[in-house]
Amino acid sequence: MTVLHGYFRSTASWRVRIALALKHVEHQKAFHHLRKGEHREPGYLALNPQGLLPALELDDGCVLTQSLAICEYLDDLLPEPPLLPRGPYDRARVRAMAQVIACDIHPVQNLKVLARLRENGLTDDAVQEWARLTIDEGLTAFAALLDQGSQGAFCFGDQPGLADLCLIPQLGNARRFGVQLRWPRLQEIENACAALPAFQTARPDAQPDAE
Repeated sequence: MTVLHGYFRSTASWRVRIALALKHVEHQKAFHHLRKGEHREPGYLALNPQGLLPALELDDGCVLTQSLAICEYLDDLLPEPPLLPRGPYDRARVRAMAQVIACDIHPVQNLKVLARLRENGLTDDAVQEWARLTIDEGLTAFAALLDQGSQGAFCFGDQPGLADLCLIPQLGNARRFGVQLRWPRLQEIENACAALPAFQTARPDAQPDAE
């Protein structure tokens, strides 16, 4: 059976949990506690030499890494419900918005980077402020880009897609770091997603390894 290797608080794992739920993919879960360094143990590094979460271990033993690549694989394998629109321009827009979060916000404020900042002498308060500013600036840009033409209850249209899968975990992260959520459009999207079972079951506090 397909196995998702993740951690309840990992926002990248959270994205994939939503995708698996939307696509109704039966799978098992394997947990690797980030703060205990379990993602750096030899057994996991044999699956993913980057030592990052998540990883999706397929039925045939093949392993996929990187959350956006996993989500697009699932979308190719199971086209309904679609995570990307059909038109090339619209697909590029959705991918770009997903990457605003997955490539430009999240990596700059993830656990590995924050630990490196502490190693280089920043105080805990300075590290927290780094994360808050990174998230605030990124979500401000994300909201402005949505205002350039997004319509519907979700980021792009009337059903959730790849951009929503990235946005919802990032809003959860924003709350953890004390970011003031001052973007009405993003909160409307969050409310629309929160009403869907796939998003409910993917929440960190609904995971067996939640602390």
